[in-house]
This record gives sequence, structure tokens and C-alpha cells, in this order.
Amino acid sequence: MTRTLLLIRHAKSAWPKETPDAARPLAARGRRDAPAVGRWLREQAPTIDLVVCSTAVRAVQTWDLAATELDPTPRVRHDEWLYRASAENLLTTTAELPSTASTVVLVGHNPGLEDFLTLLTGVAEPLKTSAIAVITTASSWRQTKPGSGALERLATPRGRT
Repeated sequence: MTRTLLLIRHAKSAWPKETPDAARPLAARGRRDAPAVGRWLREQAPTIDLVVCSTAVRAVQTWDLAATELDPTPRVRHDEWLYRASAENLLTTTAELPSTASTVVLVGHNPGLEDFLTLLTGVAEPLKTSAIAVITTASSWRQTKPGSGALERLATPRGRT
């Protein structure tokens, strides 16, 4: 069975003074772009079994706005582990995904997501804000290891200004 992993980098965030990094909200552009991510997912990945989202405010807001474009809305699990996760942490998270899930979305941050993309596929690509990397693997989640994935597509949906 082929499994699909979608890596989504959070949308553009704001930098309010004296706001801890994990509490930074989306900027106006991020609030416009996040629903475009959802529209892209609706058209390109209509069946999502699970979403694992960082607990950072900008990641949660990205997913919440993207999810408004999906019907049905996939089950989401918020995971502190994804905030500032390294590629190795993300590999551990992937290995712990439920075996019944064939398509999973991880909503997180750089540099971890870019490093994870390279670790899984051997392809080094930048993941700009709101970027989506679509990775497929023939491995089970538990057997996912470096080099076991293939980058199928890289997209950067943008909202209208």
C-alpha cells in the first residue's frame, strides 16, 4: 500500500514585539494564504486520514484556516513535538502514525520540515511559508526510514490579495 505524507509549512507569521516565538500569530498575508492551502488540499488530496499539527499559534491558525476549505474536515492532533522538531524527531513522529492512515498531513516549521524532506527523499528543496511537499512511500509508517520516500510534488498555494 502506498502511503502519502504531506508536509505543510505554516503560513506567513507576524513578529509582534515581546511575543514568544510559539505565540506568534499569522500575518495578514498568512491569513490570506492559509485558506488557499485548504483549497489546494481539497483538489489535490481529497482524502486525508489524519493531521498532526504543531501547537505553535501560527501553525494552529494555518491549519484552522485551511481546514475551513475541506469537507469533511480530517481528524487533527496537536502535538508539541512538532514545534522546533528536527528531521529525526519528525521521523519518529512518522513512525508512530496509525497504520490505518494512508494519507497524513504534518503542519510544522523550518528548518525541520526542509531537513525532513531531504532525509526522506534525498531531495533538498526550500519550503517557503504555506508550501506543501507531497511525499509517497511504499513503506509502512513504522518502517519509514531515510531515503524511503519520493517527492511527488511541491506546491506553494497563494491567496488573493
